[in-house]
Amino acid sequence: MKQRTLGSEHFHVSALGLGCMGMSFAYGQPGDEQQMIKTLHRAFDLGIDFLDTAEVYGPFTNESLIGKALKGHAGKVKIATKFGFHITDEGEGWERIKGVNSQPENIRASVEASLQRLGVEVIDLYYQHRLDPSVAVEDVVGTMADLVREGKVLHLGLSEISSETLQRAHAVHPITAVQSEYSLWSREPEQCLLSTCRQLGIGFVPYSPLGRGFLSGKLPVLAADDFRHYLPRFQKEALAHNLLLVEQLKDVAYGYSCSAAQMALAWVLAKGENIVPVPGASQIPHLEDNCRAVDIRLAEDDLALLDRLFVAENIIGERYTAQELTLVESDLPR
Repeated sequence: MKQRTLGSEHFHVSALGLGCMGMSFAYGQPGDEQQMIKTLHRAFDLGIDFLDTAEVYGPFTNESLIGKALKGHAGKVKIATKFGFHITDEGEGWERIKGVNSQPENIRASVEASLQRLGVEVIDLYYQHRLDPSVAVEDVVGTMADLVREGKVLHLGLSEISSETLQRAHAVHPITAVQSEYSLWSREPEQCLLSTCRQLGIGFVPYSPLGRGFLSGKLPVLAADDFRHYLPRFQKEALAHNLLLVEQLKDVAYGYSCSAAQMALAWVLAKGENIVPVPGASQIPHLEDNCRAVDIRLAEDDLALLDRLFVAENIIGERYTAQELTLVESDLPR
């Protein structure tokens, strides 16, 4: 597995990470724990050393799962996790989450709990999951910087923020990585955020680089409690239209003797050496398929073709509901 570097502090990670949310959260009932641990161990065998989780995934259960998988692998795997939601003590499902919370006392409580669940002494990369409008980002990063000085966190990150907010945060303490949704059908970061990251020497970590499985061309029948049922792009009319684009993606992939998923990931990887996507995978065959994307080199003509095919006006449906978009800061007017 190739390696890439995030941030000016030289945080070295595998060129492809693993998003772990779907193992415990959002996409129907959680998978069998032992099977998920086998998938994680297979990722380690393949050279993936960068796992992405969050306290809200479960809530809490995804970090605990990773903690179990890490036993015997101490020091070999880098962990990114996140704070920033107000979660009740019961921690039983998304419906119990009551908005955002980046007050200093919550940040401190969250990091201690995450360290315990993960079973590690330090968190490699700690993100603010979503902005809290009641706390200035300078104050949030100030508290996070204290965690670095105390040896509880190595690197800092922010998620779903604008370029202006990133610049303000980076002036307080070096930001190692920004995480935002970025894929062929979610290209908002190209407006300004990607260039700002390059200018400031900040890494960029795309989540959902496969469009929540859609761009793989193998979207399964969704479970009744799968949250994709509520996303605008997964509604019947939008889905039918967007599938036409996936067929064209498959045509390009055919020329490389690769899968649509590999082609979609190769496109993201081609957008910058500071980019490390974290596709999810609960099944070992999907994980192994994704890993082959790092060896694909897209010709400039094909890169440009995919750019043209997947322009925003060719996509039907927003990536989130209107309510969820209120938690996302963008460089685009809404």
